[in-house]
Amino acid sequence: MPARGKSPEKEEYAWILDYLPYGSSDDKRPSYQKKPLVQAVGEKHFVLMELVPKEGKVPDIQSRVYIGDGDRDLIDHVKHRITYADLSHGAQLELPYILEMTVKHNEDRFVQFFNDAHPITNRLHMFELLPGIGKKLMWAIIDERKKGTFKTLAELHERVGGVHSPEKTIVNRIIEELKDENIKYRLFTTPSRRPRTH
Repeated sequence: MPARGKSPEKEEYAWILDYLPYGSSDDKRPSYQKKPLVQAVGEKHFVLMELVPKEGKVPDIQSRVYIGDGDRDLIDHVKHRITYADLSHGAQLELPYILEMTVKHNEDRFVQFFNDAHPITNRLHMFELLPGIGKKLMWAIIDERKKGTFKTLAELHERVGGVHSPEKTIVNRIIEELKDENIKYRLFTTPSRRPRTH
């Protein structure tokens, strides 16, 4: 879980969810005054954000772009962090697919989660925060993990048949965390600090 009180490191890469040629629908200026925006999700902490593309650049939806310090090919700057509710309809539809791509792209990180997950309280284990995993499946994962660490998500599925699609299970948890600003436990995301302005 992300450390409390410590500000998370900046996102270096983001995945494009939507390209808005006329900017945000909340922008009430005439369309000729509006600048294009990109809605994206960070690769490491799954921060939802709006980015300003470089003049004349149109990033492809589902592409991975560099947003860290230094030279950037497609993105001029990060405009600000947004919430799930701020996402366009198209971005909300893309999010599960892009999160699954991100999980697969960073598979080692999520395999490590299954190898390192531990109880949060005397009655609640990190595994139980994953949709579809209750006590029985939690114990199956823990018992199988005692025999040896998991090497891939596919191996986790083979060894613990009840975990049908570990990628989708992780994605569903990430989406729960992104949708609920007040969720008590966060496994993969950091809370948004930007107050809603609507």
